[in-house]
Amino acid sequence: MMRHIGRYRLDAVEGVGAFATVWRGFDTELEIRVAVKVLAENWAHHADVRERFLAEARLLRRIHDPRVVRVHDIGMHEDRPFFVMDFVPGGTIADRVKAKATTAEALRLAAESARAVQVLHDAGVLHRDVKPTNLLVGEGERVLVADLGSAKRLAEASGVTVTTGTPAYMAPEQARGAPVDARSDVYSLGAVAYELLAGHPPYDAGDPRSLLTRPVDSRPAALARAHQLPRTLDHVLASALATRPADRPASAGELADALEQVAGGTKVRTVRRIRREVSPALALTLAMLAFALSAAVTWYQIR
Repeated sequence: MMRHIGRYRLDAVEGVGAFATVWRGFDTELEIRVAVKVLAENWAHHADVRERFLAEARLLRRIHDPRVVRVHDIGMHEDRPFFVMDFVPGGTIADRVKAKATTAEALRLAAESARAVQVLHDAGVLHRDVKPTNLLVGEGERVLVADLGSAKRLAEASGVTVTTGTPAYMAPEQARGAPVDARSDVYSLGAVAYELLAGHPPYDAGDPRSLLTRPVDSRPAALARAHQLPRTLDHVLASALATRPADRPASAGELADALEQVAGGTKVRTVRRIRREVSPALALTLAMLAFALSAAVTWYQIR
């Protein structure tokens, strides 16, 4: 079993994905803990996978922000590329879900996650695989975004793309391979927020095809009452998880604002309302009722 890569000692496996393994390691020269991501041996000779692996390292290296994991080194070992990153000691959002985070902690971590993803969007990068295991908890409980293996530049994401992501957190348009934008990551963040509060994802997505047939007006089960929070929480989560991108918050930062407002007990003003189709006949009836009520009030006052 691999235990050293150059000056880096590999101490324990932190995570195993479809294409790579992340090790908790130690830089023997700088004497600091690091994380080392190594491409899986069975993918080492696939040129497209190797290039995507290296592209992730370049993206992480290009974004200088405390909310994004930094890359310090990149190289080859036994014909397999690897790169070295910050080791983030606080585990992942998935660990906090398992530990059953308190309501206050869940809302704070959900907002922190949205702030971290907003950093990517500001840098022109769409993550496309936001989920609890890709959100790390660092010092001061700050959330850092990691694993940009599925990431794509926003400028390149407006066309039809290959389906990528994890079904439980994947926006419906992403499942269809339709054009995606920042609001696709907002949907994923909504799913993460919901799971932090409920302990499970908002929808059962064991069958990815369910994403393609979900009704436009579907809403996740309400959580506000169980957490003794205002009903605006349910509105915020339903908006983030709206089937239509146009019904979601326009940005991850807007979702973070709304979650923080719920946590602080203030009225949410920034999240868009999910559109409801109103027939012309119903609209006319409502207008006539409103006019009749107004006329009745005026007559009573004159009388």
